Amino acid sequence: MSFNLVLHEPQIPQNTGNIARTCAVTGSRLHIIKPTGFEITDRNLKRAGLDYWHLLDITYYDSLTDFYAKNPAANCWLCTTKAPRTYCDAVYHDGDYLMFGKETAGLPEALLCAKPEKCVRIPMIAGARSLNLSNSVAVVLYEALRQTGFLSLARQGHLPKTE
Repeated sequence: MSFNLVLHEPQIPQNTGNIARTCAVTGSRLHIIKPTGFEITDRNLKRAGLDYWHLLDITYYDSLTDFYAKNPAANCWLCTTKAPRTYCDAVYHDGDYLMFGKETAGLPEALLCAKPEKCVRIPMIAGARSLNLSNSVAVVLYEALRQTGFLSLARQGHLPKTE
């Protein structure tokens, strides 16, 4: 198993392409909740993860309601600048869902208010709006992977021999 990355109404194809690549290299599943601000076949989306596209496990949903109907047991962590605690304070488990909102508005406030105990944030200086979406996904996902021992990811590389 692995983690599930959920994008609620993403608007920028390059962000989604970068996130798709991150999902591919970590074995995470990508879930995209429509509407999006671009066509899924947009060349910018595929350009960011083009050589990894065949490794991607992706599912599309027509709405947030559709997502929850098809994933009723999903343990969702809601990533938002409005959360009272940091992403490092959460305890992640294999198979968890990490949900992120659209670049301009984040996740719907009704969703956040319904599950405040599942809301997490990335710390930043006062007055800063937010990190780029694809950077935020990478930060939170790699903390979840770290907590679970990086699952089946390669943990060692091989340096070339020097003369």
